[in-house]
Amino acid sequence: MSGSADPYAKANEEYVPIYATHTDTFMGFEASRDIEGSDAQVVVSGVPFDLACSGRSGSRLGPKGIRAASSNLVWEAVRWPWNFALEDHLKVIDCGDIHFQYGEPESFVTNAEAHACRVLEAGKQMLSFGGDHFISLPLLRAHAKKYGPVALIHFDAHTDTYSGGSKYDHGTVFYHAMKEGLIDIEHSIQIGIRTSFDADSHPLEVLDAAWVNDHGPAAVLERILDRVGDRKAYLSFDIDGLDPSCAPGTGTPVTAGITTDCALKVIRGLKGVDLIGMDLVEVAPSYDHAEITSLAAATLALEFLYLLADRNRKGL
Repeated sequence: MSGSADPYAKANEEYVPIYATHTDTFMGFEASRDIEGSDAQVVVSGVPFDLACSGRSGSRLGPKGIRAASSNLVWEAVRWPWNFALEDHLKVIDCGDIHFQYGEPESFVTNAEAHACRVLEAGKQMLSFGGDHFISLPLLRAHAKKYGPVALIHFDAHTDTYSGGSKYDHGTVFYHAMKEGLIDIEHSIQIGIRTSFDADSHPLEVLDAAWVNDHGPAAVLERILDRVGDRKAYLSFDIDGLDPSCAPGTGTPVTAGITTDCALKVIRGLKGVDLIGMDLVEVAPSYDHAEITSLAAATLALEFLYLLADRNRKGL
């Protein structure tokens, strides 16, 4: 059209399609390793360690996969079904990945605990992306140093309380944690279990996957709230707690698990729990399809952050 300006002649930088918003950090949060100098309340840490896995390896790439999948979530300024923007009530930074000497598990254990202690001593909370489930042990050691034994809320297909594994074994993490007094056993609970364990001597309360699927999120929440009470609680979510139809990208998938919808409703319902930290583990992008698993993990982690923001909003 002669004489009229071309409306497409100049790009509008305000509108960026979702597929172009790949983030190098979780949810596009500020990247910073200045933990002590930051005014952030939560520090996101990647923990790319999978030398303790007994099945398929690959969860060392979990932090990268979760961060990338979070680009699908950044467009929603007010996350449904919450009614406020996260950034209005919670400051978060992503400090990148924990460094350690590859092939040397002991250097990982030392560095991971030291990193966690540094974050907690700075007065901040942790959101950690594994890696295999062994990463929870050094993280729990640091949290127990600060808070004493913590109530554990644990989603998984496996109890990870097996005593017969090696020193570095993602299936023995909570066996060692209980032995070391890191967990408040009487106020801890495991959800979604569907592999063998000795129910007669098992010290933790278990809501197996069949029970969860039969009774639903409201009943699960009731049991968690009753069990944990007012104790300080640490949330550990193994992505294989979800059914493989919801999370195929993991090293030890087990059928007949819980759905992502159920897990989100349960986590969203933990508003009355004094949550002090969360790890999300066993995401292995190499076995994923269309980022299903990484997206589930990113969404679950975002719900945790909204819980913390909601507490701040209410002045709790």
